[in-house]
Amino acid sequence: MSHTRRDFLKTTLNASIGATLTSVTGPARATSVNAENPSGKGSVSKKRPNILLLFPDQWRFDWMSTNSELPIRTPNLDRLRSRGTSFSSAIVASPLCAPSRACLASGMEYDGAQTASNDRDFPYDRLKTFYSLLREGGYHVLGCGKMDLNKGSDWWGLDGKWRLKALGFSDGINNAGKIDQLIGYQLNNDQPADPYLVFLQNRNLVQQHLNDLRKRMKGHYAATYPTPLPDDAYCDNWLGKNGLDLLDAAPKDKPWFLQVNWTGPHNPQDITARMESGVRGMKMPAVNGMDEYDPATNQRIRQNYTAMCENIDRGIGLYLDRLASIGELDNTIIIFSSDHGEMLGDRGLWGKIVPFQPSAFVPLIVTGPGIQLGATSSVLVSIMDLAATCLDYANVQRPSEMDSRSFRPLLEGGTTSHRDVVFSGLGAWRMAYDGQYKVITGYDVKSKRNSPEWTIYSKQVRGIPPVVFDLKEDPKETEDLAANMPAQAHKLLQILQANAAA
Repeated sequence: MSHTRRDFLKTTLNASIGATLTSVTGPARATSVNAENPSGKGSVSKKRPNILLLFPDQWRFDWMSTNSELPIRTPNLDRLRSRGTSFSSAIVASPLCAPSRACLASGMEYDGAQTASNDRDFPYDRLKTFYSLLREGGYHVLGCGKMDLNKGSDWWGLDGKWRLKALGFSDGINNAGKIDQLIGYQLNNDQPADPYLVFLQNRNLVQQHLNDLRKRMKGHYAATYPTPLPDDAYCDNWLGKNGLDLLDAAPKDKPWFLQVNWTGPHNPQDITARMESGVRGMKMPAVNGMDEYDPATNQRIRQNYTAMCENIDRGIGLYLDRLASIGELDNTIIIFSSDHGEMLGDRGLWGKIVPFQPSAFVPLIVTGPGIQLGATSSVLVSIMDLAATCLDYANVQRPSEMDSRSFRPLLEGGTTSHRDVVFSGLGAWRMAYDGQYKVITGYDVKSKRNSPEWTIYSKQVRGIPPVVFDLKEDPKETEDLAANMPAQAHKLLQILQANAAA
């Protein structure tokens, strides 16, 4: 396949689907204490814990049952919250699939992870992953779902095992994301390029599914009708089962690490008939600003997004129940987060890739032995810090060159601080946030861009002044304070510029 044809197909398909963003114009340590657990912490085992990383795609930070404006039902995330610590200020190092996951895998900030965009593979020949370090440290390292570490190649292997060993996994089943399924199929001469389409082909459902994807491209986010797939063939349910099967086959004499990468709630808005029946009629919060769809359509879009989140929550419950049934629930560090958020029409924007809160901030819940129960924290955490934190719990040394920092002391109540500033970036823009002020460089927040993602983040924007928001006073980021920049924000700008130059 020529590079030119690959680029053409990617450009055409992503432009059609509107796959990512376009536009139309000190912690509160509420530790629970009870008679059975007077320390207010999860029980501590002497053996090294298992680690379960639950990692859906494009789950925005505020789409949780803790948001009083939302009717969303996530009983299993509620279970996790009661068993551990929840964070309200977790940011991704880059709000786009492949760069974000590369930052997590390498434990590096955006500029160090060497994966600038979705057309790049993770440079496994130059950067070691924390998965490799865990495996070398004696863990059985597993992964399933949309890993997005070979996104530039559009090939996953028909069994989903291509490059897994090189990336540090002991075993796993890697599959394409929703849009990549169709891209990979076309690039592979109209044959499956990943194990999910092989599964659908064996069920005589592959053409039905691909035709549905093509139809959704024309409707963009407004294509909210149900998928023709039955529930057991829906991708998130299929890959969730793969993870459970991997656990069942794991050796019993080793601790294990498993990362489950659901494809939802990423667009397109494909949900099964069962999922649709549970959300139609829900009253969803209104869009922040104007967007291209009428209010009724936007309600359906947000209902579908909610249905995908609720379905993943149901899948999380299966993992919690399985761990309980095999007696490993109390000896497993469980982490729930996401690779980036979703604008969902706020500010007239869809998808991710921008430095606004719905795009760059994600949920984060961590439970496990020694971790504070029912705690909430506003301390700043970068999602790439999960690399060092997992290594810490595994008793594996963190390489000195990693940007990632373990926040295990924060989880266990040994400190109330972690980072003074968190960073994020993509293409030309960079962002820094100190818990109050957010400073952005290289991005024109007033522009209304109606372009596919790659033309936005690859364009080198010059001469654009910095933007400053005070999120304590202006959480929806509507008032730019750059013209009269507060002294604290000016210091933050200097930190951001120094960090970018390093």
